[in-house]
Amino acid sequence: MYVVENEGWAIACMLVSLFLLGTFPAIFTLLERRGRLPQHTYLDYSFANLFTAIIIPLTLGQIGDSKPDMPNFITQLSQLIEDWPCVLFAMAGGIVLSLGNIAQQYALALVGLSVMQVIASSMIVLIGTTLNYFLDNRINNAKILFPGTASFFIAICLGSALHSSNAADNKAKLTGFPNTNHDGTGTIETTGIELETSPDNDGRWVLENGSSHPEKAKIGTADFLMELENKRAIKVCGKSTIIGLGITFFAGACFSLFSPAFNLATNDQWHTMKAGVPHLVVYTAFFYFTLSWFIISIILPMIFLYHPILNVPKSSLTAYLKDCDGRLWALLAGLLCGLANCFQFMGGQAAGYATADSVQALPLVSTFWGILVFGEYRRSSKRTYVLLVSMLLMFSVAVGVLMASAANRKTF
Repeated sequence: MYVVENEGWAIACMLVSLFLLGTFPAIFTLLERRGRLPQHTYLDYSFANLFTAIIIPLTLGQIGDSKPDMPNFITQLSQLIEDWPCVLFAMAGGIVLSLGNIAQQYALALVGLSVMQVIASSMIVLIGTTLNYFLDNRINNAKILFPGTASFFIAICLGSALHSSNAADNKAKLTGFPNTNHDGTGTIETTGIELETSPDNDGRWVLENGSSHPEKAKIGTADFLMELENKRAIKVCGKSTIIGLGITFFAGACFSLFSPAFNLATNDQWHTMKAGVPHLVVYTAFFYFTLSWFIISIILPMIFLYHPILNVPKSSLTAYLKDCDGRLWALLAGLLCGLANCFQFMGGQAAGYATADSVQALPLVSTFWGILVFGEYRRSSKRTYVLLVSMLLMFSVAVGVLMASAANRKTF
């Protein structure tokens, strides 16, 4: 079994994980803005994620001979009866992560990629790192760790203010938009171009342009916002800021709990297993973790196909199976997330799970994608730009402080 023992390789695993964790939500946003139903995307994403939880343990988890104190993946699977207390911790972590991922899909549409990731990641540090600090017997330097968590709290406040400011900017753009009419049927008339959304046979919403030679709207303008609103699967115009932030904070709370649960599964700090029984290795815990995650990730999206939330169009299992547009992107998102989770756990087991929670650089990645690919904050007010820069600077300071704390940790 391949085990990360060198601290440098552990940090490398975490950095790769954080890049992947900051990238796959951008794919969610891309598909949602193209009009693909979030239920369809999430089902594809779930199957790909499960695939990684099977392939990685069967490869990296089977390298070398099995040892009594560190059995290989297949060997430990046969010891379920002895391992069941820690298996339950791993599965509990998978359940809360699944709930967070599902909430994240809707939060991304309502508050934007960069704000959602900053708030969620800050909550991971505030809650998850604190829990891991005590679970790992306070081996971090508290004088460094907790000022870092305070910096993340400031980043949360700045992220919330940024979202409110950007929402006000968009409202101001639409207020002065000529010939704008919401008639309740999904039709919006914009400066001589009629844009209409209607569900097609696959349950997806499509854009019908009444102009034979439409001009492409500039990013950040009112025309662009109205075109985007017609295309996307989750309609955001008229949605309360409180709803978006509420879903974001729920997702962040879920994300904060899965790492401490995985920590308990692999290190058994509460001594739930019998003496002499080896702890769950990372690959076995990762398999059970993803298995429970997958169960929830199939049940809830299947329910949402027929009983959608936030006014998303209804769909069906048949419509999902026929909807191949964007499927490869959704499968890629699942692979990226599965690899990211595994790398985070491998690095966390070597360098400490509080370290893995602390290096939350993924909002910097997601903000990069949000600005570069989706045009977030284009043509916004100076106040919004000041808040954006302040949020990113504070976030960078927090990451630097927490990385300094991680340098004082013992290597597992």
